[in-house]
Amino acid sequence: MGQASMDARTEHFDTAVAASSKALSPGQIRLVLIALAMGGFAIGTSEFAAMSLLPYFAATFGITEPTAGHAISAYALGVVVGAPVIAVLAAKWPRRKLLLALMACFAVANVLTACSPTYGMMVAFRFLSGLPHGAYFGVAMLVAASLVPPNARAQAASRVLIGLTIATIIGVPAATWMGQVLGWRVGFGIVGLLASLTIFLVWTFVPADRPVEGASMMRELGALKRPQVWLTLAIGAIGFGGMFAVYSYLASTLMEVTHVEPYVVPIVLVFFGLGMTIGTFVCAWLADRALMATAGGLLVWSAIWLTVYPFATGNIYAVTAVVFMIGCGGGLGVALQTRLMDVAEDAQTLAASLNHSAFNTANAIGPWLGGLAIAHGFGWSSTGFVGAALAIGGLLFWAISLATDSNTREAASELRSQPAPGE
Repeated sequence: MGQASMDARTEHFDTAVAASSKALSPGQIRLVLIALAMGGFAIGTSEFAAMSLLPYFAATFGITEPTAGHAISAYALGVVVGAPVIAVLAAKWPRRKLLLALMACFAVANVLTACSPTYGMMVAFRFLSGLPHGAYFGVAMLVAASLVPPNARAQAASRVLIGLTIATIIGVPAATWMGQVLGWRVGFGIVGLLASLTIFLVWTFVPADRPVEGASMMRELGALKRPQVWLTLAIGAIGFGGMFAVYSYLASTLMEVTHVEPYVVPIVLVFFGLGMTIGTFVCAWLADRALMATAGGLLVWSAIWLTVYPFATGNIYAVTAVVFMIGCGGGLGVALQTRLMDVAEDAQTLAASLNHSAFNTANAIGPWLGGLAIAHGFGWSSTGFVGAALAIGGLLFWAISLATDSNTREAASELRSQPAPGE
């Protein structure tokens, strides 16, 4: 696919987002991005705090920690199911209205999680909490990208994800600490309050819009016909699983292997969040310049540091440094989101939402495989080797995507070089 093809992709993207874009001042754009990022902060706090609070709700319900990990997988399954279903059914909705509805559902589901009387009900409420996740991020990133020139889309999308990464620095450690002191239910209750704040900010600062012109269920479903969409999703679904394999059991590993006191766990989580934040900023800048090279480099980076992780868990300083490095690999999300904007053409909403289905497929696969390794006696640290294998699997799909795209580009170049009939 040459420059003409890329221009066509950008044209499809511009057409898809035009309805949500208005002439806003730089200050207004910043307020919109802050409002959207607050939703990412609420979602990130809920998603990652559930992992760090896992030992505590496992104790409450009298179950093993690998079994408690099913609540994490239930949330991920909710994202996987909810993102495409909501994106298709709400294709004709104005994006601001959809964002408000999604965050309202997220708030209610997290409050219900906090009130769960049984583990089975908690799993059900975590599934419901996951339903709005992917659609919110997908729509929010499209709104953010519509406010900037095409060559700054990755950086605009990263501002929404920054809410999630800052959650890993502030929200998750705070929820973890409160969970340790006041009980794990408080952590999910706080998420309900954060989601309510997001509703207020989106209502106040995100401009009202009309449905995207020509939007329909069938047009969105057209994204599923494109092989590059599926390959991009596979990169995230497999490659991102490595980070989740480690993070899901990080709190338990720190206490059981590194032998730290519980108060140290939130500190290590802060370093993971710092890594994600720095990685997201840097990778967004790189992705706007060399998109696929950035994605491939991040997968190699993750594979290396996930392999190092098991050897670092015996020392608190070493494991903290490695956890920071693993967190930097979180910038992969921005690169793949931008890639989907390129390959989805006029089915932007579904493709953008499916990106988070892919990541939460990773969030289901990673903890599941990590839990299997632990349950079979390989130890808490073995999640690093599981994660490295998943990162390498993602790299394989990246290579297939790149090779397929290169073949298409070469074929198009040869076609353009052929003389026209009669010449």
